[in-house]
Amino acid sequence: MDFDSILSTEIANGVTIGDLFTVEFLAALLGDVVLAIVLLVAAFVVAGWVRRRIARLAEAHRQLDQTLFGFLANIARYVILAFAVLFILNTFGVRTTSLVAAIGAAGVAIGLALQGTLSNLAAGIMIIIFRPIKVGDFVEVAGEMGTVKSITLNMTELASLGNVQILIPNSEVWGNEIKNYSAYPTRRAEWTFGVSYDSNLAEAERIIRETLIADRRTHSDPEPFVQVNSLGDSSVDFLVRAWVDSGEYFAYQADMTRAMKEAFDAGGIGIPFPTRTVVHDNAPIRVAAPSAAE
Repeated sequence: MDFDSILSTEIANGVTIGDLFTVEFLAALLGDVVLAIVLLVAAFVVAGWVRRRIARLAEAHRQLDQTLFGFLANIARYVILAFAVLFILNTFGVRTTSLVAAIGAAGVAIGLALQGTLSNLAAGIMIIIFRPIKVGDFVEVAGEMGTVKSITLNMTELASLGNVQILIPNSEVWGNEIKNYSAYPTRRAEWTFGVSYDSNLAEAERIIRETLIADRRTHSDPEPFVQVNSLGDSSVDFLVRAWVDSGEYFAYQADMTRAMKEAFDAGGIGIPFPTRTVVHDNAPIRVAAPSAAE
């Protein structure tokens, strides 16, 4: 029998508080305290073990997201500790129903006072669960572009192209358009190359295709697209598209622009400058003769 039961029984029998400190009562109280300590220590040990096991799943399997499993590991730890605390309180006769209600009321008050922070927290949970972005992705979000370095419950950290740290509140990440350039394994590069009107278009197209195919990064499936797209003011414009691995996109696009210029020069294909033709009217200016009235 625990000390709470003894206390209730003795008070019901008219025993005073001073008479309660008997050997039986103290033994029951000591037993409950020891039991509470053992349960609390066991709860910390089990919670820590469960947390480590869940976190190690992401380390053992690279296809699993470490941020998500780190979040789940912490949730599991706190749930175990919360149940342990409730069980210990019940052991000492504390009515946990009233306690939970009080905590709920306090939570509502705190939530109203911390709406902005809680919105970031809620958005962080959504980002971690649904994973529109993950660590290592190259993204554009909330008007900022960079590589995702970390995702916490409050904010997302990016490293810009110039390696500048950018911290974005999660509410802005979740509430805005997200462009994830690393979501798919391949990307399509696109250029517009203009050649002069007196160029041999068939030869220009051949040079473009051979230059694309010569680069090992160019995917053959789908095959590159090369087609005359428009007749500009000073050039015939070719629309060129090719697929490449996402990780090589930026370097590939820049390298191919230079390679095309060098290939056109070697093949005698002119790349015209924008020009404008001005036509002068050399006709004599006629001045009307003055009238008699003047």
